[in-house]
Amino acid sequence: MKNRWLIALSAVGIHISIGAVYAWSVFTNPLMEQFGWSSSQVQMTFSIAILFLGLSAAFLGHFVEKYGPKKAGLLAAFCFGIGVFVSGIAVNTGSLILLYLSFGVLGGIGLGVGYIAPVSTLVKWFPDRRGLATGLAIMGFGFAAAISSPVMDALINSVGIANTFFILGSVYFVVMFLSSLYLERPPEGWMPEGFKEKVDSGKVKIKKDLAQLRANEAIKTPRFYYLWLMLFINVTCGIAILSATSPLAQESVGMSATQAAALVGILGVFNGIGRLGWASISDYIGRPNTYTAFFVIQAVLFALLPFTTAAVPFQIMLMIIYTCYGGGFASIPAYIGDMFGTKQLGAIHGYILTAWAAAGLAGPLFAAWMYDTTGSYSNSLIYFSGMFVIAFIISLVIRVDIRKLEKKNAEEEKAEDRVKAEKAKGVHAG
Repeated sequence: MKNRWLIALSAVGIHISIGAVYAWSVFTNPLMEQFGWSSSQVQMTFSIAILFLGLSAAFLGHFVEKYGPKKAGLLAAFCFGIGVFVSGIAVNTGSLILLYLSFGVLGGIGLGVGYIAPVSTLVKWFPDRRGLATGLAIMGFGFAAAISSPVMDALINSVGIANTFFILGSVYFVVMFLSSLYLERPPEGWMPEGFKEKVDSGKVKIKKDLAQLRANEAIKTPRFYYLWLMLFINVTCGIAILSATSPLAQESVGMSATQAAALVGILGVFNGIGRLGWASISDYIGRPNTYTAFFVIQAVLFALLPFTTAAVPFQIMLMIIYTCYGGGFASIPAYIGDMFGTKQLGAIHGYILTAWAAAGLAGPLFAAWMYDTTGSYSNSLIYFSGMFVIAFIISLVIRVDIRKLEKKNAEEEKAEDRVKAEKAKGVHAG
């Protein structure tokens, strides 16, 4: 039997590799200087990668369920590793189109499959601590930029852009390949040592999943779209402020460009902390309460930010917002498990992640449009606060759906108990 903590470590290995996509901005200036490409041309590579992350997660979720996490992880290793490696060839040939196809399309496919494969597996290995398990893996994705950025910068300055892609592509491939080899689903109904005894004795009660649905059944339920919308709003507002943190800090509280750049790095750490912290908290307070907390906190903070002119409170507010942004990603797989069960969690997670792809385009575009229209990033924050109010309402509406299902499940359980009691009585009478 494999060790579930080593399974978790393997998941972190994959996520730390693919999470390096968040450090793409390190390549922006060097590529612009070497080829004379515009900022938007270079940034399009990142947008394509995030778009294909969402699309591949949606379309290849069934691949993960059918062939298992090991084969899915190996597919991710090949796509992401080769995609990054071929980006070096794109730089050597000066081909922007090849860069889009290699890092954007092929790398993006690796991102999507690599993101969902270990997460759906971890949920099954940690029936006792779902939130913690998914938080561990997705924390790796959040911290990856903080780890990768200085390494990428040092490599670009020492060996050049193309060789940096060659080295990174090779390293990512090896780490993801080896990590994938250890990934495996637990046996059906598996529980950690000592936990089953606690459940059987009544010391610990596992809250049953509301349903056990296939992906194509899940997308026909209202609660699927409630989850989709909540993730979409959380990511849209979060990714918009991520894309504008540096200019916003300079504009709002007078930070220098260097100070703002340092703040971006620090906030990346809070993104990672939020992924593990909020996901772990969700095991104790429940996923519905966790998401409601995200939206209440952020609705208030986004409304206050435009009127905050002191640097310290401004930074503290951003730190809290970043934890909620990361926590939204980390808590969603466990929430999906609670709502739909683990039968096809990877495929359902893939469908839900299309919200990330949509938000990745909508958030930064809206923030940029507001800046172009009003001359300030701050003006968009009030609108985002309003969006969090809508998300808060959705987080309450989904509870109605949950209560209906809980009532229905309780009635079915009572009916089953009555049937069992009657059968037992019949056997005893016979």
